[in-house]
Amino acid sequence: MPTRTTNPGRRDFLRRSSVVPSACLLLALGRAGHARADELTATPACTDEHEPTRPQTAGPFFLPHSPQRASLLEPGMRGTKIVLSGRVWSSRCAPVSGALLDFWHADDAGEYDTDGFRLRGHQFADSEGRYRLETIVPGLYPGRTRHFHVNVQPPNGRVLTTQLYFPDEPRNARDSLFDRRLLMTINGDGAGKIARFDFVLALA
Repeated sequence: MPTRTTNPGRRDFLRRSSVVPSACLLLALGRAGHARADELTATPACTDEHEPTRPQTAGPFFLPHSPQRASLLEPGMRGTKIVLSGRVWSSRCAPVSGALLDFWHADDAGEYDTDGFRLRGHQFADSEGRYRLETIVPGLYPGRTRHFHVNVQPPNGRVLTTQLYFPDEPRNARDSLFDRRLLMTINGDGAGKIARFDFVLALA
């Protein structure tokens, strides 16, 4: 968790408590720079309500009907490998089993595939609300910092559309959409990275 985040709420506490230790990170980086997610750390007991994850715009590049897959990697794909994992929670600290997570983002050159489904895919959280995504670090394009797009939807519930950001990016300060509450926790080097983010849904 970036040390500059000072919000003492439950949302930040969860993110601080779930940083992957560096020793686990070394074990999680596989051959040829491919990162493999480590087992998720135990979740601390909930003592108060979570702060719901902030919504953000979907942007102009969303496409419906993405394929179901937990890895967006393809042969010959350029870019730094990253594994993003975490959990989907309700605002009352219950895991959201079967939540839909639909991810899309730019490629290493900052381009979106709008003719197909390259770097697009959806998956469902397991019975404990856990998810795991293999992909690459998105490139930069004019006006935006690095980010992932994601729709998160509980079973039979409303869709949360938001974006996830990378810490310590120079363009964060100049991106009008950037929100530090949507920062991922990231460990790793140039060969591969491991990221963490827990989504919190405001369920009725």
